[in-house]
Amino acid sequence: MEKRNIGKSGLSAPFLGLGTWAIGGGSWWGDNDDALSVKAIETAVEQGITWIDTAPIYGLYHSEEVVGKAIKGRRSDFIISTKCGLWWEDDEGSFRFEKDGHKVKRNVSRRVIEREIDRSLTLLGTDYIDIYYPHNPACPPFLTPVEETMDTLIGLKKAGKIRCIGLSNATVDELREYMSYGRVDI
Repeated sequence: MEKRNIGKSGLSAPFLGLGTWAIGGGSWWGDNDDALSVKAIETAVEQGITWIDTAPIYGLYHSEEVVGKAIKGRRSDFIISTKCGLWWEDDEGSFRFEKDGHKVKRNVSRRVIEREIDRSLTLLGTDYIDIYYPHNPACPPFLTPVEETMDTLIGLKKAGKIRCIGLSNATVDELREYMSYGRVDI
C-alpha cells in the first residue's frame, strides 16, 4: 500500500488507516465482540493497513484495550495514533458532552495529558505512541494555554513516549498558534 510521510518526522504511514471508534462499543455503537474486532484489525493488516487510530474516549478506554490485544507481539509492524484531552475522571475542564453517565470535558492541561499518555501506553501494551493528538483544543471556560499543551507534548516526545505531535479538530488559527510553540507533524 502507498505510504505518505508524516510531516517532517521521518515516519511514514499507509495513506489509508483504520479508525477504531466503533470498536470501542458502548452506547454509541452497542455491544461488540472483542474477538471479532481483533479479527477486523488483523484483516485490515492483511490488506496493508497498518496505521491504526484510536482514542481513550472511544468506548471509554475500551477501543485502546482491544487495539492493544490486536497488536500484541507485533508492535513494530504498526503506526498507532491516539489522542488526549477528552477527560471524564474528574471535574476539571470545559464541559463537552455526557456519555454513559460520565461528564466529558475538554482538558489539555499538563496534568491530564501526562495521566492520559500513561494509561494509553498501558492499555495499548506499548512504550511509545507514533502519533499523539489533542482531540480538541482547549475552549472556555477552562483555557489551558497552548504553550503549556505544546510544552507537555514536546516533553513526551523528548522522553520517547510519542514520536509525532498531531492536532485534531482545530481551526487554521488554532493550528498556527500551536505551531508557534513547536512542530506539529500532522
